[in-house]
Amino acid sequence: MDAHDKIISRLAEELAVRPPQVKATVELLDGGATVPFIARYRKEVTGGLDDIQLRALHERLAYLRELEERREAVLAAIDEQGKLTDALAASLRAAQTKQRLEDLYLPYKKKRRTKAQIAREAGLEPLADALLADSTLIPEAEADRYLRAAEGDIPAVEDAKAALDGAKQILMERFAEDPELVGQLRERLWREGELSSRVIAGKEQEGAKFSDYFEHDERLAKVPSHRALAMFRGRNEGVLALALRLPGEEEAPLHPAQVAIARHFDIFNGSGDQGRPADRWLAEVVRWTWRVKLYTHLETELMGRLRERAELEAIEVFAANLKDLLLAAPAGQKATLAIDPGLRTGCKVAVVDATGQFLEHATLYPHAPRNAWDASLSELARLVETHDVALVAVGNGTASRETDRLAGDLVKRFAGKRVLSKVMVSEAGASVYSASEYASRELPELDVTIRGAVSIARRLQDPLAELVKIEPKSIGVGQYQHDVSQLQLSRSLEAVIEDCVNAVGVDLNTASSALLSRVAGLNAALADNIVARRNAEGAFTSRRALLEVSRLGPKTFEQCAGFLRIMNGDNPLDASAVHPEAYPLVERIAQRSGRGLAGLIGDSATLRSLKPAEFADERFGVPTVSDILAELDKPGRDPRPEFKAAEFREGVETLKDLEPGMILEGSVTNVTHFGAFVDIGVHQDGLVHISALSDKFIEDPRTVVKAGDIVRVKVMSVDLARSRIGLTMRLDDQPDDRGDDQASDPPRRGRGNARGQGAGKAGRGGKAAEPASQMGALGAALLQAKKGR
Repeated sequence: MDAHDKIISRLAEELAVRPPQVKATVELLDGGATVPFIARYRKEVTGGLDDIQLRALHERLAYLRELEERREAVLAAIDEQGKLTDALAASLRAAQTKQRLEDLYLPYKKKRRTKAQIAREAGLEPLADALLADSTLIPEAEADRYLRAAEGDIPAVEDAKAALDGAKQILMERFAEDPELVGQLRERLWREGELSSRVIAGKEQEGAKFSDYFEHDERLAKVPSHRALAMFRGRNEGVLALALRLPGEEEAPLHPAQVAIARHFDIFNGSGDQGRPADRWLAEVVRWTWRVKLYTHLETELMGRLRERAELEAIEVFAANLKDLLLAAPAGQKATLAIDPGLRTGCKVAVVDATGQFLEHATLYPHAPRNAWDASLSELARLVETHDVALVAVGNGTASRETDRLAGDLVKRFAGKRVLSKVMVSEAGASVYSASEYASRELPELDVTIRGAVSIARRLQDPLAELVKIEPKSIGVGQYQHDVSQLQLSRSLEAVIEDCVNAVGVDLNTASSALLSRVAGLNAALADNIVARRNAEGAFTSRRALLEVSRLGPKTFEQCAGFLRIMNGDNPLDASAVHPEAYPLVERIAQRSGRGLAGLIGDSATLRSLKPAEFADERFGVPTVSDILAELDKPGRDPRPEFKAAEFREGVETLKDLEPGMILEGSVTNVTHFGAFVDIGVHQDGLVHISALSDKFIEDPRTVVKAGDIVRVKVMSVDLARSRIGLTMRLDDQPDDRGDDQASDPPRRGRGNARGQGAGKAGRGGKAAEPASQMGALGAALLQAKKGR
C-alpha cells in the first residue's frame, strides 16, 4: 500500500466512512473545489459528507501528508548513515504520529558534539556497557582500564572519575533517547501528572486577577481550556509558576519516573540483591537522566500539548459563537436610524435606507454636560419622518442605556402614527471597521465616528453582510483569542465565515466586495472585479454574465455560481440555490410535470408529489434531485431565524442597580465550556454557570443556548469589586450566601458544583512507589541519591 492509499484508508477509519468517499473527496479538494461547493453540489461523489466532516477531512489530510513527507525524509536520513535496519524501518513506517516518528529518529538525528559523543570518541562506551550489564563490577576499578592521554580533539581520560563521568554521559543520552521509554513516560505524565500552579512571592496584589490559581493543582489531562489558558497567561505575566508533578512524588521514597527508568533497563527488578558495587553509580545515572535529560524536556512538551489542546478548544468555542452571531436573524430591509452613544463628545447618528445606503448623519448632545434632550429628540423625529425610518439601532457602548431611553421617547412620540421599533445592537468591532481601509473606500466622505454609526445600522439590518467586513477576532465572541495560535485561529474563523456566507447565499447585485469575497471560489480581487463590472454596466441580469467579469473563468464560475442570487433576473432559477449545471434537469422536471418553469417554482403540491428517483441519472443522483425539489418549493429561503430583540428593564443600567432575585431579559453574547455570558444592559455581561443553565445535567452549554439567543435570567450574586455578575436560567433558584461563586471563573479545586461539574482532585489515582525495604540495593542507592539532591 503506497502512502496515498494509507492516507485514504486512515482518513476513512477516523471519519467512519468508506474509503471511496474519502478518495473522491480528496480528488475534488486537490482539483481546487471548495468545501461549501462539495458539501452542497457533490453529494453523490462524497456519499453525502457534510461541511463539518469535510473540514475535518481537509485538516487531517494536510497533517497526514506532512507526516508521510517527514517519514520519507527520516528514512532517507537514517539510511544515508547506514543504520537503517529492517526492524527500525518497520517501526518508522508504523509510526502513527509525528511525535512517535521524532522519538524513533532522535538517536540518529544529527546534533552538536555532545559530552556523550566525546566520551564515545574517548573509547568509554565499553565501560558504560559493562557497568550497565553487570552491577557486581567495581566502577572505579573497571574505570582504571580506560585511562588515556589526550589525542587531537579528544581530551585525556586522566583518572577513574573522568572515565565514569564519560560513561555516565553515554548512558544518560542512551536512556533519554530510548523511544519506548520516552513514550511510556510521556503518556504516564499526561495520564497521571498534575499541573501545579503557585503564585510567585510578592506578586499577590499585582496578580490578583489570577487569585484562583495562587495555589491550584489539577490533573493535567483534565484541565479545561479556559483554566489552562488563564494559567499560561498568569505565567507569561510573571505572576504564576507552573510545574508538572506526579501524584505523591514528594512523599514517595523515590520519584516514580526514576523507578520506571531503572526498570526499563533492568537496572532494578525488585530481586532484593544487596551490596552490588555499581548500584550507587547506576542510581546516579538514573537520577541525572531524569533530572537533566528527561524531566525538563517532557514537562515542556506536555505543557505544549496542554496549550495546543486548550487553544484548539478555545478556537472551537470562538468559531461556534462566531457562527451563531453571523447566522443571527436579520431585521430585514427597512430604513434604519443608528445612534452610536456618547457623553461629552455627543451621540453620532446615521440613517441608511432599506438596502444599507447612507442617507444622512447628525451629532446630538442629549446627555451631560449639554443635556439637550428635547432638541435631540426633535432632530431624531425629523430624521425618522424625512427618511421613513422603521428601525432605531442603539449601540451598546458608553451611555447606551441613557441613549436607549432617548430612543424609547422617540418611539413613544410616533405611537399610533407609524411602526417604529428600537433595538440595542452590539457595537463590538464597529470602531475597527470604521478605521479600516475598507471603510475609507466604502464611505470616504464620512468621519470615522459616523462610519461606526452606519455599521451599527447595517448590522441590525443584516448581521452577516456587515460583520464580514470586520476582522473576526474583533467581534468579541471569544475568550483568550490573543493567547492562541493566531494562524490557526484565523484559519478556523475564515472557514466559519465561508460556510455561513455560502449557507445563506449572496445577492449578486447588492453585496459588498467584502461579502462577495467570502463566496466559494471568489477572492478579494475577483470580488472587486465583480463590483467594478456592476458599477460600469449596471446590475447583472443572469448568472452567466459572471463569465464576462475579468479573470473569472469556468472553474471559478462552477464554484461560486450556485451561491450567488439574482432577483428578478432573466431566469427565475438564478434567484435560487439551484446550480446552473442543473438547469436542464429542472427544465426536464417542469416538462414532465406539465408545468412551466415559473409555474413550477413555489408549487408545493406538485413538487411534493414528484419522486426524486424518477429524475435521477448518472450525473444527478437522488440526494441532488431531492435538494433541487426542496429549493424549488421555497427558492432562496434564508436559513436564519426570525428576528427578535431583548427588552432591557427600565432603571437597571449599572451593576449598582442590580439586586439578587431580579428576573431580567438579556441576550447571550458568548458561550464557553463552563457557561454562557449574558448582556442584561448594565455594561457588564453576567455569567450563567453551566450548572445553572438547566434543571437537567448538561455537558455542553451550546445544547441549551447559543450566541444571540434572548433569555430570561435571575440575578444570583453581584460582586462590585470585581465587576462580576452571577446569573441563573433556573428561575426557581434562590440567591443564597454563595457570594460570587457563580460569577467567578470556573470553580477552584475542590469546590465543584451540585451537578458534578467541579474539577477537584478526585480520582487522582497513581500507584505509589514501593518502600525502600522492597527495592534491594539499587533502591537504597537511588534513595540515597535523592537525599543528596
